[in-house]
Amino acid sequence: MEQEWEKISGTVEDVTYHNEESGFTVLLVDVEGDPVTVVGEVPEIAEGEEITATGSYRVHGTYGVQFRAELIERTLPATAGAIRRYLASGAVKGIGPALAGRMVARFGDDTLTIMEKEPERLTEVRGISAEKAQKIGEEYQRQFGIRSVMSLLASLGLPAATAIKAWRRWGTNTADVLKSDPYALCCEEIGVEFEEADRIAAHFGVAGEDPCRLGAGLQYILRVNSRSGHTCLPKGKLLSLAAEFLQAAPESLENTLASLVEDNTLAAYAVGEKEYIYLQPLYRAESYVASRVCIALQLQPPQLEAMEDELDKLEQAQGITYDPVQRRAIAAAVQSRLFILTGGPGTGKTTTLRGILALLEQRGEKVSLAAPTGRAAKRMAEITGREASTIHRLLEVEPKTEVLTFKRGEKNPLPADAVIVDEMSMVDTLLMEHLLRGMRLGARLIMVGDSDQLPSVSAGNVLRDLIQSGLVPCVHLERVFRQAAESLIVTNAHAIVRGEMPELGCRTGDFFFLEQPDVFAQQRLVVDLVSRRLPKSYGYDPLREIQVITPAKQGPLGTRELNRLLQMKLNPPERGKSEATLMGRTLREGDKVMQIRNNYDIIWQLPDGTAGTGIFNGDMGIIEMLDPGSKTIQVRFEEKLATYSFENQDQLEHAYAVTVHKSQGSEFEAVVMPLEHRHPKLHYRNLLYTAVTRARRLLIMTGQKETVYAMVQNNRRTLRYTNQKEMLQEMYNE
Repeated sequence: MEQEWEKISGTVEDVTYHNEESGFTVLLVDVEGDPVTVVGEVPEIAEGEEITATGSYRVHGTYGVQFRAELIERTLPATAGAIRRYLASGAVKGIGPALAGRMVARFGDDTLTIMEKEPERLTEVRGISAEKAQKIGEEYQRQFGIRSVMSLLASLGLPAATAIKAWRRWGTNTADVLKSDPYALCCEEIGVEFEEADRIAAHFGVAGEDPCRLGAGLQYILRVNSRSGHTCLPKGKLLSLAAEFLQAAPESLENTLASLVEDNTLAAYAVGEKEYIYLQPLYRAESYVASRVCIALQLQPPQLEAMEDELDKLEQAQGITYDPVQRRAIAAAVQSRLFILTGGPGTGKTTTLRGILALLEQRGEKVSLAAPTGRAAKRMAEITGREASTIHRLLEVEPKTEVLTFKRGEKNPLPADAVIVDEMSMVDTLLMEHLLRGMRLGARLIMVGDSDQLPSVSAGNVLRDLIQSGLVPCVHLERVFRQAAESLIVTNAHAIVRGEMPELGCRTGDFFFLEQPDVFAQQRLVVDLVSRRLPKSYGYDPLREIQVITPAKQGPLGTRELNRLLQMKLNPPERGKSEATLMGRTLREGDKVMQIRNNYDIIWQLPDGTAGTGIFNGDMGIIEMLDPGSKTIQVRFEEKLATYSFENQDQLEHAYAVTVHKSQGSEFEAVVMPLEHRHPKLHYRNLLYTAVTRARRLLIMTGQKETVYAMVQNNRRTLRYTNQKEMLQEMYNE
């Protein structure tokens, strides 16, 4: 049933709340003598303004009846009294109550017209100089521009939040920019989908083969593919995709692409006879990483020392005996400017890492520890006994910026002599660029990871490319130590990597396989394992200690359906438990959720009152408060309590079940992994391996043995278009 809207008009009596970033506002409006609370998105509104709001009345559990406005249209006050009140409220910078009174006394009902069209006449008012008159005129024109933009985008069917983002980016030029190039709305900062921009462009009469449309389409395809991990695309593949997506002639696309490369909107890089096309930020990132790695390699000592005496003393101090490969890794790490340590579970990576850290500290080096996610950083801190942080926190991410910016960079590098990064397989190309920019040229970078795991969620395949270049010193740990060898999770993980079938018949230990060919019976089995059997047998908390990990999003055993079923079982609706249905799914207090993209502006607070900003891709938490009236959600991420507006709720997903990709960098006490035979594209070895290695103490796999066998046999690596290896080799050999 289509929503029925109504309109109300009145005067703003009070601005109860206003968020400058999102535009979310709570107003007290005089509607024909009755006070009405209006909530919606609008920029820079002030007392005394006349508004018309389109929306509907709703009852808020705490604040009572409110009018939820989908659109707020503003008309300026027309009478002298209303204008005086409007200006006295501070609506226009530089005008207070006294000055507002003098201005209205001089110009009456024409005050706002004078401010807009003849600001120089404001000097007729005592206390206003020519310079101040000019500033008042400019500020009023700026506010008038905001109203024009809001009105224009509302007429095009775009929400107020999009209009606010557009205004922040282009200011008074917004209307001109959109009329000349509607596809500018597709940029990362605003994020309008290409199809929506295409609709607006058609409204403005932009032709199907207009170079503006074709150029925007080419960039859109590159952006979409970057979200799938590609830093670039082969030129032929890009043109083929664009011809189908845009329904445009190949020759027109060729010409447009050539122009975009020529004016540096896009970048081209040739490997042999094949040309690859990049978005500029990703091209700059790969080029910079290659150049910094080359500099580090030039600073490497010509020959590494064995360091036998130093390692013997380290073993005595640590009360441990390293095997020869671990000794070689420790010696190489503390002498190299750039070093990679890899290995699977149980191979002594943690022990080796502790040895590297102890030796660096003995030598007086200041060492910083970091990982891509909060969970991985917390685990790194636990195993080393030292403070560890996310890479974003280490580099001091700048909040409230349109593009990713850090305080640490080439002009303000980290004071560390060495930086050790764990879970390196998760580090994408852009983050690697920022990390290297934030380090001094002579500082060491020690990268620790498992090259057999899936690559980063975002664009790039940094760890694999650096290893395959053959230029960066690397030690791979292979020996599984005795204690770890007692774990079937560990031994099965290594069997999978070797292409061998894991042991599925064991009925004791930490790895169980439950044969179940029927997917709907598997659904019921998974829900029962999480909600009843594992909590009863092992005492696990179903929300905080058990994690369902599945290859797919869609289908009976995909995350969407399993999350729906698990939510109904673990967190059903209850009287007094607030919820909201948004974008076709219901969020409820008590839900387990995951942040699905980095957001550097979300505000959080610790129990001791310490506040900060930034929640990152992969962070998991529990919804503690959901308020439909104020359209806010509070999520507890371990100790951090983060506050979201409803407009940011699309950054949260239910996390009772997550994909294997989303589980990267995390470990869970118990993992339940259902496998469905219907997803052959997701049946490959390193996806299975990554899922198995997420389990710390218990792994239960369900499905058919044939599916497991198919995954083990398929050693297809995730295809990613990158040229990090090629750029590095080319620069090194110059």
